[in-house]
Amino acid sequence: MKVVLFGATRGMGRATARLLAERGDALFLLGRDAASLEHSARDLEARGAPAPVGTAECDLMAPETFDAILEVADRALGGFDTAILSAGLFATQEALEADAALTRDVLHANFTASIAWCEAVRRRLLVRGGGTLCVFSSVAGDRGRKPVALYGATKAGLSHYLESRDHGDHASGLRVVTVKPGFVHTDMTAGLDAPPFAGQPEAVARRVVRAIDRGTPVVYAPGIWQAVMLAIRWLPRAVMRKLSF
Repeated sequence: MKVVLFGATRGMGRATARLLAERGDALFLLGRDAASLEHSARDLEARGAPAPVGTAECDLMAPETFDAILEVADRALGGFDTAILSAGLFATQEALEADAALTRDVLHANFTASIAWCEAVRRRLLVRGGGTLCVFSSVAGDRGRKPVALYGATKAGLSHYLESRDHGDHASGLRVVTVKPGFVHTDMTAGLDAPPFAGQPEAVARRVVRAIDRGTPVVYAPGIWQAVMLAIRWLPRAVMRKLSF
């Protein structure tokens, strides 16, 4: 594959990029920090990715730059066929309620800007007959829950968008893969209380790459979260009001 990855310098995105590199896929990295991008690029080349692994600075908060940056990635790869978005912002409900500016940033990054990036990728892929768009959403969007009211709302909207695009564009060759991680040990979740079935980035990455290869439209990672969220979705509203989960 020829893959553009946005958010591959940390956590689950980095683990996914490493798996793709180890099997020889061509990669191009996008992110905000030039030094981290260069370090990741050299790491991926050492793991087997065809050199050079290209990089370009890209800020998720600046959608007006997406088209130009994707053009750079497109030329470097000779036309990418797969795009992965694992970038985004997270903050606890308490932090968001205490900081209106942070709330605006999280809402913009995880919903408006993420969809703008997906749309820019989608337009390019459809022109050439399709490809794969893989986006990290979250189980937080599967049901309204008190601890993730704001963050979960962004992921619910993103998942809704991705499902709609899958319905509308599948016949045109676009495969949309929505990744719904549960709790995973990354920098983002550092300091939070972990449930007994918390996952690791490497295990998530294996599920993500398998889903991309198969064109699986929705993948939960770790897999147990599919059963957990199925149960949560069926709980009556009166019960949900009493739960702190």
